[in-house]
Amino acid sequence: VMLADGKYEVMDLEEGPAVMYRVRTVGLYLIVESSIGIAVLWDRKTSVRIILEPEHMGAVCGLCGDFDGNGMNDFKTQSQLPVSSSLEFANSWKVSPFCPDAGADLDPCILNPNRHNWAKLQCSIIKGRTFEVCHEKVDPQPYFDNCVMDSCACDTGGDCECFCTAVASYAQACNEAGVCVAWRTPDICPVFCDYYNSPDECEWHYSPCHVPCYKTCLNQNGTCDSALPKLEGSYSSLSSSFCCLV
Repeated sequence: VMLADGKYEVMDLEEGPAVMYRVRTVGLYLIVESSIGIAVLWDRKTSVRIILEPEHMGAVCGLCGDFDGNGMNDFKTQSQLPVSSSLEFANSWKVSPFCPDAGADLDPCILNPNRHNWAKLQCSIIKGRTFEVCHEKVDPQPYFDNCVMDSCACDTGGDCECFCTAVASYAQACNEAGVCVAWRTPDICPVFCDYYNSPDECEWHYSPCHVPCYKTCLNQNGTCDSALPKLEGSYSSLSSSFCCLV
């Protein structure tokens, strides 16, 4: 499955074992769930996340680490040698030797100094009162730093998309730490669920922390194939009380 431009495309690579999977939309996310305990969550923009079932702990390797519960030992090359350089680590996992090595990234806020103050001001929501209830559960500083870097880097359009995705990442981390924060407003990264409502109806609503599995006509038991976290997005009022027209 190839993810690009907000859509997905199924491609037959004609190699490797066949794996059963399904693709569905949950809130703002497109989710690919497989029969081997791997799920991919994509916000259709700049954020991709891979979730593994516990059976894979310590049994994987690659750019996402070895999933052993220790994030400090993930920088291992394809030959399983530990390294300290992120570039050396990343370049060792190239699929083709003909691909050029990745080079060091320059600080986008230095390259675009006119955006630095704007980025810090916008991203201050992460360290401000909006997320205050989450600060003790999830350290906001790394997310703030990433938000500033991403917001500085988006200098050719998509300014708000980079900023909103960065803030949404912190909100999701808070969500999974047990703190649900309704941070979006009509002025800050709005999600207009009312667009999906018919005139004089109010079926679709925004939820910052909705359960990913609920009863529908296609999923009458409301079960998940994988352990997914609560996810934000637009949800039908029917998703909390199963209703199916026959």
